[in-house]
Amino acid sequence: MEARDSSVPDSIADDTRKRLLEILTGNWQAEMRGCYTYRTLAEREPDPARRRALHLLATAEKYHAQLWSERIRALGETEPTYRGPQTGKVDTLANRVGGKDLALRRIERDEGRAAARYTRQLQELNDGPSIAILQEVIASVQEHHQMLIDLIRDRRPLAPSFPEAAQHALDALMSARQGDRRNTPGWIGDAIYGVNDGLGAIFGIVSGVSGATLGNSKFVLLAGMAGMIASALSMGSGAYLAAKSEREIFHAEFARERDAVEYNEPEARQILSLSYQVRGLPAAEADRFVEYLARDREQFVRILAQERLNTTEERLRRPWSSAISGALSTAIGASIPILPFFFLSGISAVIWAAAISLAAHFAVGAAKSLITIRPWWSSGLEMTAIGAIEGVVTYAIGIGIGKL
Repeated sequence: MEARDSSVPDSIADDTRKRLLEILTGNWQAEMRGCYTYRTLAEREPDPARRRALHLLATAEKYHAQLWSERIRALGETEPTYRGPQTGKVDTLANRVGGKDLALRRIERDEGRAAARYTRQLQELNDGPSIAILQEVIASVQEHHQMLIDLIRDRRPLAPSFPEAAQHALDALMSARQGDRRNTPGWIGDAIYGVNDGLGAIFGIVSGVSGATLGNSKFVLLAGMAGMIASALSMGSGAYLAAKSEREIFHAEFARERDAVEYNEPEARQILSLSYQVRGLPAAEADRFVEYLARDREQFVRILAQERLNTTEERLRRPWSSAISGALSTAIGASIPILPFFFLSGISAVIWAAAISLAAHFAVGAAKSLITIRPWWSSGLEMTAIGAIEGVVTYAIGIGIGKL
């Protein structure tokens, strides 16, 4: 084993040194996990510009891990062994279900937490070399956080070199235009929202009618089935119209940009050039880049529309898939509270309906964490509490109405 670092006084070489090594080892594990995560994302990314950015992030995480490894060895310990999966966080259940875009949002949140954790360590650690590493890593983590935000918003930071920057940006823009990456979180959001809406609405109806009729299964089933059909149709049509409106707005914006280019192309070029300058590209290179893009009029108009709406047509929700997802998920959620009344009646049916409905509320709340990126248990408990309050209130109202 290597000699102990003289920068750690002998008077604190026991408990404090053990705690220091524990923190440094945790930092090393986190950076290695980040390296594997970004490397896996880069290997699976078809977009050249995004792939390049993810490789840069993986390299930076590897460098941070080396810094922590060197400090650990200087303290007389061997380099730790990586204990995580070779794909990092990419293949967790939540990231597989949510897709690449949501995975990036989760990783961006983790980078923010890492910066906060390292900042706390600045106050906790009494070790000069480790503090120097922390200061370097914190600055880098903040840059990572911004790069991830750019990737999430599809606003890729451009390197100040032409033609390499132009080629990367053009490859990225053409990939976004021609590729067929689907917006997976969109339909998941429609489905979860539909289940939540159907469950909440029909649970309230079932509770109220049960209170008014003392759990008469005939009346509960009639009210519940009618409410289920109405909710499913309402949710499906609403999702369809919302998705269709998004596409109509995009097409209208596209038409406006086409007219603007036809009417005053120099102004349109200036607008696009300024947008790239705001993102860090020097004015002369931004002008040359726009000149290059403007050679294809259709592409030029599409990029202008994308800049205005921060999206592409390929990433918009599909009206019929949103409608079907919303309607079916609402019907599924709405059917849960009325199931017991097919087999039971009276108070026993009410109790069973409340039990399975509250369990379903927790499950739906936990599933919402795929979209909201909140802890699953917190989201589940919140939904359960809301469902319980809703059930109690509507049941009490139903009892009052039944006595009138």
